[in-house]
Amino acid sequence: MNPTLNTIDIVVSDMEASIAFYARLGLHFKLDPHTPDHASCDLPNGLHLMLDTESFRTPFLGEWTPPVGGPRTLLCFEFDSPAGVDAGYAELVEAGYRGLVAPFDAFWGMRYATVLDPDGNGVDLYASLPGQEG
Repeated sequence: MNPTLNTIDIVVSDMEASIAFYARLGLHFKLDPHTPDHASCDLPNGLHLMLDTESFRTPFLGEWTPPVGGPRTLLCFEFDSPAGVDAGYAELVEAGYRGLVAPFDAFWGMRYATVLDPDGNGVDLYASLPGQEG
């Protein structure tokens, strides 16, 4: 078996709120012309990201319920600089999104922060620290 990972699908409770959140991070979703419960975004590296509402996905997933506790999956966005991480985090928190981990210099050589999207999914913001590139 040699499958190719080419799509990530996020189940969301509010399509409009999720599209607005990810637009702040530079992702531009297009609603499916057949249903407002599905949207997609092509990423530059060939990966495809989808958003599906809970009501759209539930018939396919059976007795699905939203997870509880901390985020189980995180999308990670790389910034050009540590200052970009700080600015991105501040922008999202000031816009009303929940900051989970304020920006910090991680021992592995990156400036790191985590915010939550409207459904509580983790979104990491990161950049290499000076002298730690590559």
